[in-house]
Amino acid sequence: MNSNKESMWIAAMTSLLACLFLSSMLYGQNTQGSAQVATPSKAEAQTAAKQDSDPRGHDNSYVIGNDDMLAVNVWKEAEISRSVPVRSDGKISLPLVGELQAAGRTPFKLEQDIAERLKNYISDPEVTVIVQQINSQKFNIMGQVVKPGSYPLASATTVLDAIAVAGGFRDFAKKKSIYVLRQNADGTQLHIPFNYKEVIKGQNPSQNVKLQPRDTIVVP
Repeated sequence: MNSNKESMWIAAMTSLLACLFLSSMLYGQNTQGSAQVATPSKAEAQTAAKQDSDPRGHDNSYVIGNDDMLAVNVWKEAEISRSVPVRSDGKISLPLVGELQAAGRTPFKLEQDIAERLKNYISDPEVTVIVQQINSQKFNIMGQVVKPGSYPLASATTVLDAIAVAGGFRDFAKKKSIYVLRQNADGTQLHIPFNYKEVIKGQNPSQNVKLQPRDTIVVP
């Protein structure tokens, strides 16, 4: 009888120890898994912020120009971080940084320039530059349209888009004889014909070109 009780007691203790061992292993795995969730560094956080808020990212395809509005953020430096316009001389002004050339630079290059200036005052400065508003890239439309003038150039504006922005044609516009004047890098000028009546009928759609900065549409 005593032998049976002893056997039962041993079996119960073995089961208890097994449960304790299994619980300790599960706890260790959970703790190990939790330890793998790291808090993002400030550089990682800023990279994520750039991707969320900067539609252009840092592909170096956009060059800052005069009159653009920039958002400059310096990590944990609220007194320096601010929105600044690019002046007509191509420069911006920031506390501690002073005047700095912005026009002709990409946002990524400008970040580097600002960070270099701030190293004299801040240890390892983290700088983000976002183009909030593009005012430097424009196209012109003149002649027989309702509202001739200069307009901001969106990334995918075509000749048809430009005519719509300008309010459409006046009564005596020569819709078959429209053309785009484009300045080439070598200083020459390109003449691109545009026949409105063909395009709206789906004929020769390739003439409805995407506009480039400083293009001028002439509606005779």
